[in-house]
Amino acid sequence: MKNPIPFLLALTFLSACTVGPDYAGPPDLASARVPDAAFARQQADTSSAMPLLANWWVALDDPVLTELEQMAIIGNPGLEAAQARIAQARASVEQERANRWPTAGAQATSIQAEVPGLDLQTNNSPPQGGPPVDEENSSLSIYNLGLSANWEIDLAGGQQRKIEAANALAAGSVATAADAQVQLTAEVARAYIALRERQLRIASLRQQVTLQEETLQLTIQRHQQGAIAAFPIGQANSILQSLNADLAATEADAETYLNALAVLVGLAPGNLDDFLAGPVPLPLPPEQVNIGDPASLIARRPDIRAAERNLAAATARIGVVEAARFPKISFMGILGIGGTSPSDVFDLADLSAIAVPQLQWGFLDFGRTAAGIDQAEAAQTEAEARYREIVLGALQDAENSLSRFAQQRRTVAALALVEQSATHSAELNRQRHEAGVISRAHLNAAERERLMAEANLQQAIAALTASYIAIQKSLGLGWEGPDEGS
Repeated sequence: MKNPIPFLLALTFLSACTVGPDYAGPPDLASARVPDAAFARQQADTSSAMPLLANWWVALDDPVLTELEQMAIIGNPGLEAAQARIAQARASVEQERANRWPTAGAQATSIQAEVPGLDLQTNNSPPQGGPPVDEENSSLSIYNLGLSANWEIDLAGGQQRKIEAANALAAGSVATAADAQVQLTAEVARAYIALRERQLRIASLRQQVTLQEETLQLTIQRHQQGAIAAFPIGQANSILQSLNADLAATEADAETYLNALAVLVGLAPGNLDDFLAGPVPLPLPPEQVNIGDPASLIARRPDIRAAERNLAAATARIGVVEAARFPKISFMGILGIGGTSPSDVFDLADLSAIAVPQLQWGFLDFGRTAAGIDQAEAAQTEAEARYREIVLGALQDAENSLSRFAQQRRTVAALALVEQSATHSAELNRQRHEAGVISRAHLNAAERERLMAEANLQQAIAALTASYIAIQKSLGLGWEGPDEGS
């Protein structure tokens, strides 16, 4: 080819074409009638102001919880694995980008062949006046040292679509890692609240056991004095054993949460026992909770972002399959030196060059490409439906958590009144006991009622804080928003 420039320009123009649909963004959700301004279950104690994205737990004002969250973000093996998957996805993008360009390499070749009946190294014409050539001389020796290159022109844009799909999957892996952090931070907070509630309940149960042991001894003494029958002894002992059983179960629960928290932060069980010794007061959610609006939730929540990126990748894969319908042009080139003896590889005069253009077009494949396109389009339809499903599920999570949060606030308010009443009653009974109106056993019973009311209130507060954590999780909070790559 004397002037290859027009040919190369034509290839460049053709390679700029990209088959398949262009991704137009996430699908329209108008048919689902998603509200824009506010959540359907939003209450007066919530605000449409934008919530704190990353460190939402600081609103609970618990330094121990804050430290646990930071330890989990740094040390959790699951997050480390998610980061490794991001690195894999980004390396895949670089690999697909590199596939657009030629490959080149060095090669050294030595060929030794025996071909009976053929003289491949000498002239078959006998020299004038000389003896005939030995027709059995059929050995062949070739030595070559040089460079080789291969390049396939991306005429239909199939490789470009592969890059688009790889980019989308890389961004999806970032969103998936962010979702893993959302799940992790919520789980750490939930386990922490459950642990603190169990520790408070253990302290309460131990006090109740002490009071009931005293009541049992007093009952035995009164029976021995002939003041009462034996039946109250069995009743008092039954209450004591029930309290001991509740105490043992609660202690086991506390140890389970200690183990869970240790593993969540990347430590072996037992390493946080001293750090999390209790009991300590439960953290309370703020009076006003910022929740944003449904549109901001859809834009922010990582699992929705991951689903949207998977849809983009599925759209790009249609173009990858459609590119198989078009011809493929590739080039192979070899540049080297060599000959029939080892010394020829050092003779620069024996320079050889080979250029091999190749055109491939699978115009008859009995429907294989068409079936592949149908499969890719069906996968895109599935990804789009999956996106809508995840959006609706996320909105359901948010609405449910808002409802539970409002209900738990009412429950805490009601049980706070019960606890106040029990405390007042216990104080009156203490005064009556000091005045000699009631026995010590009756005072102990009133004090146990107060402790039980206090424990029920603490359990309700724990449920309220847990519902606040559920709101943060449903809103997709707890991640930093790292660069998603390109």
